Amino acid sequence: MTQKRRLFGTDGIRGKANTDPMTADIALRLGQAAGLLFTYGTHRHRVVIGKDTRLSGYLIEPALTAGFISAGMDVTLLGPLPTPAIAMLTRSLRADLGVMISASHNPYEDNGIKLFGPDGNKLSDEREIEIESLMEGGFHNRLAAPSKLGRASRLDDAAGRYIEAAKASFPRGLRLDGLKIVIDCANGAGYRVAPAVLWELGATVVPVGVTPDGFNINKGCGSTVPGFLSAQVLEHGAHIGIALDGDADRLIVADELGEVVDGDQILGLIAQSWLATGQLRSGGIVATVMSNLGLERFLEEWGLALRRTQVGDRYVAECMRATGANLGGEQSGHVIMSDFATTGDGLLAALQVLAVLVEQNRPASEVCRVFERLPQRLKNVRFSGRSPLQDAAVERDIAAATARLAGKGRVLIRESGTEPLVRVMAEGENEALVAEVVDGLCASIAAAERRKAA
Repeated sequence: MTQKRRLFGTDGIRGKANTDPMTADIALRLGQAAGLLFTYGTHRHRVVIGKDTRLSGYLIEPALTAGFISAGMDVTLLGPLPTPAIAMLTRSLRADLGVMISASHNPYEDNGIKLFGPDGNKLSDEREIEIESLMEGGFHNRLAAPSKLGRASRLDDAAGRYIEAAKASFPRGLRLDGLKIVIDCANGAGYRVAPAVLWELGATVVPVGVTPDGFNINKGCGSTVPGFLSAQVLEHGAHIGIALDGDADRLIVADELGEVVDGDQILGLIAQSWLATGQLRSGGIVATVMSNLGLERFLEEWGLALRRTQVGDRYVAECMRATGANLGGEQSGHVIMSDFATTGDGLLAALQVLAVLVEQNRPASEVCRVFERLPQRLKNVRFSGRSPLQDAAVERDIAAATARLAGKGRVLIRESGTEPLVRVMAEGENEALVAEVVDGLCASIAAAERRKAA
């Protein structure tokens, strides 16, 4: 039986800043434990640390730094940069470990810690369990002697390195001249680098969400607030809009009409483009159980397979490595292109979409919708204590709903890996039936919560 992780969820550790598990004490011990596990060999050991723009980054960063230094690791501080930039720099700087301090699309009150191995990939469940076990069991005089303590320094050209790597992913010979692009950086980690990349490739850039103050990350903007992006595209008469999330590892797109394009459409578009150029490998792509059936049917028409994983871009990346695929992602906008990056990268994915736009010289509204989505509905139900999915009545209702959609769609019920939420999703050819199924299951779960409280 696999040991259950207490601290780590589907995307690192996450929680409300300055409360368990997102405290300076836990960050310190995490740095010590991870530092000890990744200091093997006789070379000088190094960890790189990046962050987004949350106020609490000033709390977590020095605590992690102290932990790594006490384990004998040198620390290279990168400042506010996208998560994929941290993964990239972990490899290019030959670091033993990379750390990103971010709670992604969550509000500023939350923060999180994501860890990358020396290959730039997120750590496996097994590695995270090892770190937790060491944190809980203590270090037993294993920390560095006074003469072996690490040092901390700052890498001043970190942003420039990522900008050049991003530009290098854009097809050689193409430019963005003549395109007006709205880029919404969510007042987050991409606020400097993303507009710079687009401008240097020739675009007319309308940057929004680029005035972080420690409190406004993801607030009324970014990939989780598509209405803001759509309004900005229409207001500025842009050809296309791109919205990143707080740590810039995912995106959504809005066409020139302000209509939103999600991660499934982006995956389909890139897959089709790469198939035409011979760039797509393994005969298909990887996505999660949340991806729309319309994407799966579209890929089948092109003779491509859709391999599904559990939710979490880390699991998508693991499946890509196992199958040799070089394209995968999530409906939410995480797009992993392993030819260029080891993790989701909103900016690099946007550049691939823009490349198709330039090559085809057609409006985004025509280019970015490659398949018809099946009606899909997703709702969240908050819970406390024991999972309501263990309730017998809820189990019966889920089985009944699954039977109702058999052959015409599907039901997916899962607990969030980052919040105390049950996510209820259904999709099928009959939109009214899908809505009825989701609403009924949400009511059943809410009833189970009331029974627990009674």
